[in-house]
Amino acid sequence: MSTGTDVSLSSYDEDQGSKLIRKAREAPFVPIGMAGFAAIVAYGLYKLKSRGNTKMSVHLIHMRVAAQGFVVGAMTLAFFFFRYGLFHVGILGKT
Repeated sequence: MSTGTDVSLSSYDEDQGSKLIRKAREAPFVPIGMAGFAAIVAYGLYKLKSRGNTKMSVHLIHMRVAAQGFVVGAMTLAFFFFRYGLFHVGILGKT
């Protein structure tokens, strides 16, 4: 009783690890942004004990701004890389 349309459920068949690897290959700057964000937050938490007389809220705001700035920078680099690097150099192929 087939209607002639094959519905592929391959996206449901893959596990989380292979899906993350596939997404990282499609957009390599996303894991770079995530790793940078995690590194900045970890560094900020490490430096939390030696913040001196700086208020906790000010330290956390500085940490958040640095982490968000890294992610926005990675997104901007990705935009320019894919917009100008791949298309004008011809890495993606000619249409």
